[in-house]
Amino acid sequence: MRRIETIDDLADGLAALRAQDPRLEPVISAAGEVPLRRLEPGFASLCSIVISQQVSRASADAIFTRLCRLIDPLSADAVLALGAERLVEAGLSRPKQRTLLALAAGITDGRLELDRLCEEPAEAAMTELVGVPGIGPWTAEIYLLFCAGHPDIFPSRDLALQVAVGEAFGLAGRPDHRETARIAQSWTPWRGVAARLFWAYYRELKGREAAPTAAMTRKIE
Repeated sequence: MRRIETIDDLADGLAALRAQDPRLEPVISAAGEVPLRRLEPGFASLCSIVISQQVSRASADAIFTRLCRLIDPLSADAVLALGAERLVEAGLSRPKQRTLLALAAGITDGRLELDRLCEEPAEAAMTELVGVPGIGPWTAEIYLLFCAGHPDIFPSRDLALQVAVGEAFGLAGRPDHRETARIAQSWTPWRGVAARLFWAYYRELKGREAAPTAAMTRKIE
């Protein structure tokens, strides 16, 4: 399976999308630069994605920065050693504390191998990731999209993607995640590139400060 590793991979995907769905031509024109947004696979990146759940970009930045000051380098063993009470100092909510501790425990006892998951088919990798308490479909999809470079994942629960798809196609209201996923199905096998395209389109609609990044985006479960 081809991975989205480079700007050239992204360009190939955009060209394929333009050819297979002419409706995307104005979206591509309006979106401007479509960033690659790759993250290093591993525990620290997944922590940053968990932290970004349902908070603003600025809040996620601040919490992750505080966590990295408490734990340097950020590792599963170090999170378990720190414990829940010290995680409060980073500004983590109780649910996110529990998620990071469950994630760290899964890695240290060998049940979860994040590097290996990056080589798995999306469905199998998703099943393992959502088996960790506190990790839902959105978190798993964002990890596989940005850390594994998976070419065919479209996080349809993401609020920004729902808004962007609705605006692009002149829908009466913001589509829910089921309708967004149905629309995105036509962009297989390049849904991972389509997601990046619509995030860039959302940035142009709402302003650059609103643009989500790999670790800072919003979702609806």
